[in-house]
Amino acid sequence: MSTPLTATDPATSGRRALGALLAAVLGFFVVTLDSLVVNVAVPDIGADLKGGLSGMQWVVDGYTLMLAALLLSAGSLSDRIGARRTFTTGMVLFVAASTASGLAPNQALLIGSRMIQGAGAAAILPSSLSLIREAYPDPARRGRVIALCTVAGSIAAAAGPVAGGALNLISWRMIFFINVPVGPVALASALRASPSPQRPVAFDLAGQLTVIVGIGALVYGLIAAGSGGFRAADVVVALVAAAVGLVGFATSQVCGRHPMAPPALLRSRVVVISALSGFAFLGAFTAVVFLFSLYLQQQRGLSALQTGLVFLPTTLLSAAISPVSTWLTHRYSPLVPIFGGLTMMALAMLALAGLPAPTPTWLLSVLLIPIGITGPLAMQPTIAVLLDSVPAHQSGLASGVFNSSRQIGGALSIAAFGALLSASDQLITGLRHSLIIAAVLVLLAATANAQFRPHHPDSPPVPSRRDDL
Repeated sequence: MSTPLTATDPATSGRRALGALLAAVLGFFVVTLDSLVVNVAVPDIGADLKGGLSGMQWVVDGYTLMLAALLLSAGSLSDRIGARRTFTTGMVLFVAASTASGLAPNQALLIGSRMIQGAGAAAILPSSLSLIREAYPDPARRGRVIALCTVAGSIAAAAGPVAGGALNLISWRMIFFINVPVGPVALASALRASPSPQRPVAFDLAGQLTVIVGIGALVYGLIAAGSGGFRAADVVVALVAAAVGLVGFATSQVCGRHPMAPPALLRSRVVVISALSGFAFLGAFTAVVFLFSLYLQQQRGLSALQTGLVFLPTTLLSAAISPVSTWLTHRYSPLVPIFGGLTMMALAMLALAGLPAPTPTWLLSVLLIPIGITGPLAMQPTIAVLLDSVPAHQSGLASGVFNSSRQIGGALSIAAFGALLSASDQLITGLRHSLIIAAVLVLLAATANAQFRPHHPDSPPVPSRRDDL
């Protein structure tokens, strides 16, 4: 087992910590950006590569699906070979796949490249948080650093539609090429960080295979059901395969010798509620961006850039909301920004669902603000509470569980709500039904957080939250 190098020189230690911070911020930014930047361009991509709605769903979901399916193993990989090595490997794969996506001559190769890109992103995310945990052992300082990473991810999420619309003026291919110059900077930053510790963590092959089958078949079945209905033969086969895969995954975690999601970890209320919050938030947010990107272009005739500009107010405010979340957390408790943010998001979606069709576009833009700022407002304290609740050696695994739940929410929302659009007589009807379902899911997450009260950061930790671990 290797151990991290110890820097006795404070200046050297500071440079290494700064390298870890910059690498993590860039990692969060590009991974989150690429999950949403494509949305406003999918109509142009579909027209250029001759694909329908299901093809557009797969261009978005191919990335998210692999990201979700591989995150748990990536968390264990980060513990096994070290966070720094996992991060650099993932970043190389991510940039190479981004280049291939930008060069893709047809939709099949684009979807395949997006899947590889998602695999690279899966290695980046949990290793980013582990780099932070290693570089900043003090919880208070680490919380502030995590806030910066969360802000980077939230800004990327909110800026995705605007950036996608602007790049689409040149070509939709620029959406993928924009990642290429980021790669060397992120790699150089990660190599400045201290070498990461390694632990002999076993690989859960059964769990990995069954989760890929379960989630992949479920996403396929939901997307195919949009055009063929739930009675179509391929849909029935896919949903049965999904059920078998997910049951197999659950069995492998309970009975396996080295589960990727140990039952003891999942018995922690903090882990479960954090995962539910991440699932609900990103599922709802991804759905809103995808659905409104289609609606504004196909029903209101806006261009990709004009559609992106509708999201501009929430992009600008997302950059400023993080200090508010930090102040609320330290002044009261993490529950205040978490519960308040999720509730505000749900109410905004219900308001959007109830608006009449002729509603001015500017009003839609205003109502999108509470949805966008929920990321830095609620997810920042959620991540901090999660990492503070688990032992240091399980930070990569806990990060993988949290981020996997988020991405599964995003993947399933594109598949399910896209199917609702296809099955509805009018796009606006499918949009409204999707918003209502997403709002209910977010309210459930808010209610779960209300039942669990994270302790104030200045008070002693609650022992019962860590007994299971």
